[in-house]
Amino acid sequence: MEIVHTPVLLHECLSYLSPLGESYENDAFMVDSTLGEGGHTFNFLSKYPALHVTGVDADALIQGRARERLSQFGDRVSFYNGWFNDFYHNYPYERHPDLILFDLGISVFHYERSGRGFSFRHDEELDMRLNPSAGESAEDIVNSMPEEELANMIYLYSDEKFSRRISSAIVEGRKKGRISSTKALADLIYGCVPASYAHGPIHPATRTFQALRICVNSELKRLPLALHDAFNVLAEGGKMGVITFHSLEDRIVKNYFRNLGKVCVCPPNAPVCTCGSSPCAQVLTKKPIEPTKEEVLANSPSRSAKLRVVKKIRNADKMRLLGVEAL
Repeated sequence: MEIVHTPVLLHECLSYLSPLGESYENDAFMVDSTLGEGGHTFNFLSKYPALHVTGVDADALIQGRARERLSQFGDRVSFYNGWFNDFYHNYPYERHPDLILFDLGISVFHYERSGRGFSFRHDEELDMRLNPSAGESAEDIVNSMPEEELANMIYLYSDEKFSRRISSAIVEGRKKGRISSTKALADLIYGCVPASYAHGPIHPATRTFQALRICVNSELKRLPLALHDAFNVLAEGGKMGVITFHSLEDRIVKNYFRNLGKVCVCPPNAPVCTCGSSPCAQVLTKKPIEPTKEEVLANSPSRSAKLRVVKKIRNADKMRLLGVEAL
């Protein structure tokens, strides 16, 4: 089987999330919250022979590829098909994981082989759903969302400076017929922006496609509570690492981890401290870990990756989540 995706910050993940210590010598348990083609899990299982992993993924197709790739590890690996926020909110095991990893990037497989319209490099159906059996597709959103809401969504999720012009062009374009392919949408965007922007360093549809993917899969809405539930599922003394790829999701992770590391984590309007005045976690990465120049040259999708890691001290039931409940 040809592997399409290269796991990012692999050596850093293997180091920061290493299951080392007396308690892990004969047995350790990790949850890979975003299994994809199984790249991180394959390397963790290969390097740490006492480790067992559960791989979570919403996409049954790519999880099937991971099953084939990881079959050599036998019962050291198990699988959960579903969204990571559902997995942690309704955690199905008695044992708590010693290690948790989130890689929030979209697999290269989805861009190159899924046929679901994640990229405009191929003329495909405008879908973008990681779970193609549930929810609205990108085509549904493009052809039904009101113009102002569409413009706000594109700007919020991608910082696209021509979001209103693009939204207006989409609404005008769909009056002539349903926009149903990646090429149709990309061409429409290309034709509505200034020439200097259209011929800039990136295709002018790049940011809009990113925004649509985030919206379709509710990526930012799922993340805050998923982090919180995952942290509380994590065993005391366990470590959780999160790899982000754009500023909005990195801000969510940074703020949550910062709160976990505070001495007092009560809401600012609380009249008295009720949290015990002790941190919930030790933040192991004061600054995010970023890829080396060598990794970026070898694997260009890694260029915007950031890894943040915490080590759990105690549960965070009273943690005030910061960030994007309204996104």
